[in-house]
Amino acid sequence: MKRIVMTGLALALGWTAALAQEAAPGFSPRQREEIVSILREALRSDPSILREAIGAMQDAQRSEQENARRAALAASRDALFNDARDPIKGNPRGDVTIVEFFDARCTYCKALHPTMQALLQQDRNIRVVMKDLPILGPNSVLASRALLAAQRQGKYEPLYDALLRLRVEPTEAVLQAEAQRAGLDWARLRRDMDDPAIQARLQGNIELAQRLQLEGTPALIIGDTTVPGAVELPELERLVAEARRRG
Repeated sequence: MKRIVMTGLALALGWTAALAQEAAPGFSPRQREEIVSILREALRSDPSILREAIGAMQDAQRSEQENARRAALAASRDALFNDARDPIKGNPRGDVTIVEFFDARCTYCKALHPTMQALLQQDRNIRVVMKDLPILGPNSVLASRALLAAQRQGKYEPLYDALLRLRVEPTEAVLQAEAQRAGLDWARLRRDMDDPAIQARLQGNIELAQRLQLEGTPALIIGDTTVPGAVELPELERLVAEARRRG
């Protein structure tokens, strides 16, 4: 805690020096030093100034990040919503589209899975674009490659459901068992998993997530809103209704 306070104080003192420099361009160096000294003493005698200064900097940073994220989202709409290669769940002609970035090994993605299923069951006019984002290690990459290979056999969704219900590591042996249980041709699936085109698609998803400043999985894009983490059904319903109102 002490380190945090001292870091905040250093930031605030640096901010006051910059403020004095900007606000008093006509003063001499000595006069500016006196101004900084007064500001420093004010910070020491009234800690609320420090809190307000740090809060203002954090608010400005959050605003800047949100503006950058919205600009990136607007510039990436085709890659998000209109990539014909992406797997689709729900109604392909739905009037609201949700883009879901997920990692098949992600605990929070697994928690979100039944909530998304419930949403699609009660609202038949939602289109979900699936974006495999394997960020949790080699087994995540293996699972994503298997999913995109399963798409070539028309079995993406059954394998996706199976993997999101898994409570063990998706090793190759586990993937083979789940794939065969879902009716997939394992020999063909295994060959397709090594296709460089599948790795290129995964890399494209990673680069897209980076442009959007997504910090983890799951992450949902609903209309113009980015939703980080697992959310409850009422919140999803509210966001879908809001996106529907906006057309």
